[in-house]
Amino acid sequence: MARALVSALVTAGAFVAAIALNPSADKHRETIKQATSERSPLAGALGLGHLTAFVSNYHSIGVASYTTANGKTLSWGAFGMVFVAQNSLTDEK
Repeated sequence: MARALVSALVTAGAFVAAIALNPSADKHRETIKQATSERSPLAGALGLGHLTAFVSNYHSIGVASYTTANGKTLSWGAFGMVFVAQNSLTDEK
């Protein structure tokens, strides 16, 4: 009984933490700008990261969030961290 209660409390705590730490749209956009500049200094100098971040659409699912542009997922995040998809910033085929 005590194990079940502890397990339920830990699960509830993780769920509440995920909701509270869900990255904002601004956090996603800033991470996209930084990733663009790091991956291509020329693109960073031309401001393509700013443009990509500007046209991205933010979506929140409560415990996590993601951004899309032109039908592609650009970034996803949870627990305060944002990750940019490897091929999302280029049109490599």
